[in-house]
Amino acid sequence: MRLRILSAALACLFLIPSANGHDGEGDHKHGDHQDGAQAVMTTRSTAKRLAPPVPKDGFQFIVYGDRTGGVPAGLKVLEQAVVDTNLLDPDLVMTVGDLIQGYNETPQWLEQADEFKAIMKRLSMKWYPVAGNHDIYYRGKKPVPPGHHEANYETHFGPLWYSFKHKNAGFVVLYSDEGDSQTNKKTFSVGALQNMSKEQLAFLDQALKDLADQDHVFVFLHHPRWIGGSYTGCNWDEVHTRLKDAGNVSAVFAGHIHRMRYEGPIDGIEYYALATTGGSLPNDTQVPGVGSLHHFNIVSVRPETISVATLPVGEVMDPKQFTPEFLRMVDQARGLRWQQTTPNVMVDTDGETQGEVTMKLTNTTDLKLQWTGSFDDNALRSGWRSSLDHQHGLLEPGETAELSFLVQYESGPESSKAWPKVNLETRVFTKSAAVDLPMIATPLKLKLSPSAQPQADPKTNQALVINGPSTAVQIDSNLINIAPESPLTLEAWFKPTAANDAVGAIAKTESSEYAFFFNDNKIQFDINIEGRYISPKAPLPLPLNKWSHVAGVFDGQQAMLFINGKQVAAVPAKGRRKTNTLPLYLGADPNRSGQPSRPFTGLIDEIRLSNVARYQGDFEPAERFQRDKNSVLLHHCDQSAGPFLLDDSGNGAHGKLGSASQLQPR
Repeated sequence: MRLRILSAALACLFLIPSANGHDGEGDHKHGDHQDGAQAVMTTRSTAKRLAPPVPKDGFQFIVYGDRTGGVPAGLKVLEQAVVDTNLLDPDLVMTVGDLIQGYNETPQWLEQADEFKAIMKRLSMKWYPVAGNHDIYYRGKKPVPPGHHEANYETHFGPLWYSFKHKNAGFVVLYSDEGDSQTNKKTFSVGALQNMSKEQLAFLDQALKDLADQDHVFVFLHHPRWIGGSYTGCNWDEVHTRLKDAGNVSAVFAGHIHRMRYEGPIDGIEYYALATTGGSLPNDTQVPGVGSLHHFNIVSVRPETISVATLPVGEVMDPKQFTPEFLRMVDQARGLRWQQTTPNVMVDTDGETQGEVTMKLTNTTDLKLQWTGSFDDNALRSGWRSSLDHQHGLLEPGETAELSFLVQYESGPESSKAWPKVNLETRVFTKSAAVDLPMIATPLKLKLSPSAQPQADPKTNQALVINGPSTAVQIDSNLINIAPESPLTLEAWFKPTAANDAVGAIAKTESSEYAFFFNDNKIQFDINIEGRYISPKAPLPLPLNKWSHVAGVFDGQQAMLFINGKQVAAVPAKGRRKTNTLPLYLGADPNRSGQPSRPFTGLIDEIRLSNVARYQGDFEPAERFQRDKNSVLLHHCDQSAGPFLLDDSGNGAHGKLGSASQLQPR
């Protein structure tokens, strides 16, 4: 989904004094308990002792960034910030200005002010305004009133500058859009019009004097005049000198630039500029890594220290929403998939494909949901084409959506290995939240033309290269017809190119079926008989970068392992093979969900599965296997058609190439 910033922020926030039961770097040691600290009580006498938490006084407040300049949806961001804030339950909320869109006449201004205040009224704690240029600057056909919207602001929001105390801290709000009172001109692009008046400086002197007994003082204004640029030439240096001389100003917060910025500490004062809490962002796109996002800052205040953390809006979650009923509904929605209703799309021997596909999505949940359907980007990059772009819709419970589109692939010098898929992105609307579910990709149903068969004498003898899960080849279980009571032989040529430990080389296992596994570079043949694995193991590792023939044989009496035609292990085994419906993977092991895992590293060639015990004694392995009546699957690994690896058994057990599968000459 998207990049998180300060992902550990929530862990370090405190709504009550925090505690760490174990000593960490810088923690006090056992026995160094402050006066009044209560010991940790336990009835366990031999366990490690835990230090009690250190009593600390403190509180938190939150600072919102700019709200305006963005699309109307910015109000939704502000609403979410209010929800987040109420969950965190700070003592109070501060702002840094630009509360409303403004730049208008009084009727529109009043409407926007009411809209903003109605949202902020949902806060469960007090909040305090700061005036920004959007809140003050007047635009319209009528003459500009003295001070622009200053009178409206002070009537409906509060003083342009003020201060107050809370616990061990003082809060000072300044006004950074006084402009020129003589000409009534206001702008933030001329430094001379960004001065603070003598009247406001006198207020600041008095406020700092009144707050001299506080541990911390925090200052708030809209324009970050300390960054220079268009503010050059203003009298911010005079302001900073006053803040420095006060000796207890800990931090200054501003907004306006719609991007996070930190400077400091400067003379012991930390300077923060916030981005937005619903305001405009470039291209209406959040890029948290560069400080361009909707967020708020949460400030933790201790007697001697402060800490400031940034939380993206919408990242605070209410654990009470995860009720059994909520989880049931969401899990139900997670099971939704596109269903292909048209026949399988035919793939020619040369890999060319063209067809029309219809897929449907039925909302079988009790929730309203929003869906997006799109064609897989990886397939598009691999040469597939589709008329399906991005389609969206809403589905009430029981309703069905349908997609109809064309797909096409024209074979080139390198046939596509990517399997075409249709993506489903879903947002479900519960009573308490809108939940975005992980994207689900549904593969299209493809079918090889009946005429698709490997060449009897291919131009190049090739092998399958395996170096990751996406290089493994999948053979669906329904294509492998071998009875559970039948003997079988699994054989292949292997060329390990790196160490292989605890990996599947050819496998259909999951507490059942059969496989070749490598452990500590030694290969073993696993077959599950009557619910337990029988595993003849090679005594020595297979040599690196050298071809070796390996055969696993089950004849109804024992399981045997042959390497290069020599029997190296045998284990008694009687009974029926335990089956499953998972795919067989060439180069990996299926996990419980049927996805490739624990891949082999090396090359594999001439893979054959037979419904007969082919070997009972030593033999000379064939370089190339021939089809016969006992062949269940036979992959020479020489030819592919589109995303299929061609099977030569005559049973149509064609493999599905992974997105990074590769054949290379032996």
